[in-house]
Amino acid sequence: MNLGLRQLKLAFAISLVSLCFTLVQAQPVKSEILASGIFNAPPPPDDINAPGNRVGGGKRGCKSMNNELATSKEKRLTALVPVYQLPNAELVFGLTTASYPTFWFYVPDVTIVSAEFVLQNEAGETIYQSPVSLSGTSGVVSFSLPSTTSSLKIGKRYHWYFNTYCNLQQPPIFVDGWIKRVEPNAALKNQLETATPKQRVALYATNGIWYEFLTASAELRRLNPKRTDWATMLQTIGLNDIASEPIVDCCQ
Repeated sequence: MNLGLRQLKLAFAISLVSLCFTLVQAQPVKSEILASGIFNAPPPPDDINAPGNRVGGGKRGCKSMNNELATSKEKRLTALVPVYQLPNAELVFGLTTASYPTFWFYVPDVTIVSAEFVLQNEAGETIYQSPVSLSGTSGVVSFSLPSTTSSLKIGKRYHWYFNTYCNLQQPPIFVDGWIKRVEPNAALKNQLETATPKQRVALYATNGIWYEFLTASAELRRLNPKRTDWATMLQTIGLNDIASEPIVDCCQ
């Protein structure tokens, strides 16, 4: 097992305390996190009844897409989010501090005729649903929740879905998971305001804020494609096969 993945799972196992807090305390930037991109994962919530799917495909819908994947050695549709291993399932979950966060996915080079992003509240009510225009090129894509919709509320959890269709008459291949918005305290806010891009990545990693950690890491990679932060970060959560994939412009 990858050392980074063992470290992440150990972090998950250390505490079973529910994520009931809504205030993120500023933590000092640890030198090992700054150097390696290790994510300081918070303890998982223990009351989510719909765990999620980080990797799409398998037996779910879209037979022609599954056939393409089986014969082309392509990677499957993947959400770039940590996974918490539960007794009978996996929990796909991360924190954000943003009112309108950015979500990241790997999309394989297979025939997709339609895609959509869906966001639901904890009651299962759809509060946002939108088609997503893909470029047709395999790689990592991002989708930001638009400011024209309702912002995420502090302390609330939301269930998101990214659905892809190769045939509108068949069920989609999809990934889904959870996001919770938390409020950083004044000290962390001040640190983020004065931080360099690299320091910002480390601050998000140290404080367990996944979605902004990922987005800030992607920005570092855009500024300098030779940097290893992005690859190290994905390897830390067990996505070694995605680490070398390009970031593709789309979905804005």
